[in-house]
This record gives sequence, structure tokens and C-alpha cells, in this order.
Amino acid sequence: MTAESETTEGVAALMQDIGKRAKKALAMLMKATTDQKNTALSEAAASLRRRQNEILSENAKDMAAAEEKGLSKAMLDRLLLTEDRVEAMAKGLEDIAALDDPVGTVMAEWDRPNGLHIERRRVPLGVIGVIYESRPNVTADAGGLCLKAGNAAILRGGSESFHSSGSILESLRQGLRAGGLPEDAIQRVPTRDRAAVGEMLGMTDYIDVIVPRGGKSLIERVSKDSKVPLFKHLEGLCHSYVNKAADPEMARDVVVNAKMRRTGICGATENILVDREAAKDLLPGILDGLIDSGCEVRGDEGAQAVDSRVIPATAEDWDTEYLDSIVAVKLVEDIDDAIGFIAEHGSDHTDAIISEDPAAVERFVNEVDSAIVMVNASTQFADGGEFGMGAEIGISTGKMHARGPVGVEQLTSFKYVVRGDGQCRP
Repeated sequence: MTAESETTEGVAALMQDIGKRAKKALAMLMKATTDQKNTALSEAAASLRRRQNEILSENAKDMAAAEEKGLSKAMLDRLLLTEDRVEAMAKGLEDIAALDDPVGTVMAEWDRPNGLHIERRRVPLGVIGVIYESRPNVTADAGGLCLKAGNAAILRGGSESFHSSGSILESLRQGLRAGGLPEDAIQRVPTRDRAAVGEMLGMTDYIDVIVPRGGKSLIERVSKDSKVPLFKHLEGLCHSYVNKAADPEMARDVVVNAKMRRTGICGATENILVDREAAKDLLPGILDGLIDSGCEVRGDEGAQAVDSRVIPATAEDWDTEYLDSIVAVKLVEDIDDAIGFIAEHGSDHTDAIISEDPAAVERFVNEVDSAIVMVNASTQFADGGEFGMGAEIGISTGKMHARGPVGVEQLTSFKYVVRGDGQCRP
């Protein structure tokens, strides 16, 4: 069922069938061995490489449609697949296979005075629904991570990446077959009809948790309507704070990378804060690096006074996730001002300090309440792969269960196993 014209009843029936099949597959995954899962992941990676031309051909269809719709440059970059990006997906699956299997791991154990032995043991979360937008690589990352953690996955990618995601899924299915695992362990919603999202949000009988990964409007809709628990992946309003004790060369290199390496990812810096008393020494090099890289710089009066090429910023700029070659620059009075600004305008995603002052660094680390806090490093490192997790489903900005990159361990829960030898409670 792939046409956009399905009836509401038809979409509901489709989603119920997907849910039932996911639950059935989950029962088999609960018994899967580590070798089976690793074989599936390794074979899926090999399939991605073998089918590279086919995947790129399907991506070209999506790119042509997206360009015709007038998608922004940043959105087109998120959608685009290249040989290097297909290889990165394959390598990501192999990295996931190389990780320790979390399922069954004993997290803690202790003995009670009455002789009971208690273990806290990792178990899969269950069926995970992933709702994402234009990035087709999420299909491989999410499918692979869910599989390694013993979960069944229902993937609902964006309409823009419909052909790309379908082709990537076929490689995952080839892997599942090679590992002797049910193909329904990783399913993709095979319709662009938005009613499918509404159905997923109410499938409490089949889906245990939903991971929404996308723009602010998607997150707001899912948060408002979902009856299923969520791992929220909110927008990335990331900040780079250049403290007065920063090394000028490091500050320039780190901040330019944080903004311009890939502007369309959630870890890209959107606001740059610079201590006012050191702005004349620190800011010129940063501005030169940004502007020479093709970035439009918007700033407050202080930033404009340093460089006439800085465009006046509006109040809206401090709260905008550009996902583009645009950045906002503000001079702050001190670290207190910087921390307060981040608390008011940030999204609890990733924020960085560049400083050689250990006391300033510790204050920033302790007082900035974000999922990821960077010290003298680019915010673009906000990525599960860079954290050694193989890949990620998203960056969770919530505080319940999982926070930061959601990798294999974060896709598990736990249960208690209590062993006795006939104890009865008095």
C-alpha cells in the first residue's frame, strides 16, 4: 500500500497489521543470540555496499522531487546520499555489530540478609516507533540500533526520503534473513499518508516507546498527540560560548567548525556568545572564518561594532534553528550572562565553552543544564557515532530514561531477578 490516497480506515488497518507483526517479531527477537544479531547487521552493511548504485538511484528520485518542491539548501543536504554517506551507513552498522550486546547484562547485583540474591538485568524496551523527517540514513541507524538492543522497529520516514528509505530497508531485510531473524523485526510504514503518524501515536497495544526526530513542528505535534511514551529529540538551538580566557586560534577553528562543517544537522551551533571585554581580540578571527566560509552573520550592536559586515540581529534570531549558513552573534558581559542566555534561549541539546580558565569551565559544565556540554570542542561532535555508540537514533533532550545520544544501551530497560532457596516473607 503506497498511494497517498488511502482511506482513513485503510491506513488504520495497515498500521494495526504492522503493529501485530512487530509484536510477533519481538517475541522471536527476545530469543535471538548475539551472533544472529551481529550477522544480520554485518550482512546488512555488506548489502548496502553491494546495492550502492541502486540506493543512489532511488535517492536521486527523492532529490529531484525535493528540488521541484523548492526545499531549502540545508534540507537538500540532509536528504542527499553520496557514496561516502552510503559507506558511512554501512560502517555504522558494522560499528553497532562490534558493540557489546547489552541484553542480559547484569547492571548490579547484591545479597540481602535473608539470603536473597538480587540482580538488575538489561532487557529490550520492546517495539520502538521512530518518526523522522528527511535524513534517509536514520533508516539504517535506527533499524540497526533497535536490532542490536533486541527491539522490533517501526520506522516512519519523511515523505521526501520515501524512495531512499525503502531501498535502505531492503538491505536491512537482507541482513535479517541472513541472521535467521524475522523480516518484520524492522518495518517501514509504506505510505506517505500523514494519517499513519496519527495512528502510530495511539498504538499503545503495540508500540512501547516513540522516538520523534525532526523539526520543531513535528516534535510539538508528537508531544501533544502521543499516547505512547516518548524520547524527545527537540530542535538543536546550540550555543558556542567564547570565554575571555579562550585561545584565539582555537576559538576561531572550533566555532567555525561548529557552525559550518554541516549546517543542516542538529549539532550545528546557531548562537555564538563572546565575552565583551575580550571581543576585540577574539571576535575578528571568528568573523573572518565564518564569512570567508560563506556564512551570513547576524549580531547585536557590539558584534556590529567589531565588523561592519555583521547584519543587525532581531529578537527572533536568538531563538531560531537556522540549519543553514546563518549564525547569530551576541556579546555577553561575563559567564553569568552567557549561562543565563543559554538557559533562556537554548533547547537543552548541546552547548559549548571555549576557555583556558579551569574555573570558568567547571562553572559552565556544572550550571548549563543541557544533554551535552562541550569543553573546547565543536558542537558538531554531538553524535552517537562520535561518542563511540556506533550510531544513534537521536539526541534526547528530555530527562527521563535516556538523555543525550540514544544508542544501544539507551534502547534497553531492565528487570529484577530475585533468587532464593525457599525464603518466605514473615
